Amino acid sequence: MTNQDTATDQVPRRPMRGPAALLCTAALLATLAGSATPAPAVAKDENFITAQTPGILNIEGGECFDDPTDLPEAGGGVVIYRPCALSADNQAYGFVHADDDADWNPAALREFAWDACRQLFTRIWPDDLGEGLRFYPVMPTVETWADGDRDVMCVVYRFGGRLTGSMLPSW
Repeated sequence: MTNQDTATDQVPRRPMRGPAALLCTAALLATLAGSATPAPAVAKDENFITAQTPGILNIEGGECFDDPTDLPEAGGGVVIYRPCALSADNQAYGFVHADDDADWNPAALREFAWDACRQLFTRIWPDDLGEGLRFYPVMPTVETWADGDRDVMCVVYRFGGRLTGSMLPSW
């Protein structure tokens, strides 16, 4: 008996027709269209992630992480570490420290954070080395400031796409 012989001995399957076939095809096309549609590009600013966003305080300098993921069991958006080699949304490229003696002043802190992260960005990626990359600061909040938090995390990301490994130069 050959393989052809066994194939003809099998019970033939009747092709799907009518409404069932139409529904299956529509579901498949909707799934494919949904997966082919990229997520909208997010412009990130000092309010995108703060020192109170769960998970952000676990990120060290040079580490990568994804945008906050909604986890209802955690009460909302949570930042999750992701190895840079596996592609991520963001990478912490440094920290700057605000004046310990300063009073809480959100406008002054915002200006300090953007200026300090910009200076660090241009030092790490001079000229056009940072082309296609953007940055944003992760700042203390009034609550974390009251607890003594003066650190601003500087974060790099690619607008409209993911980072494809560590963006930090290997000098």
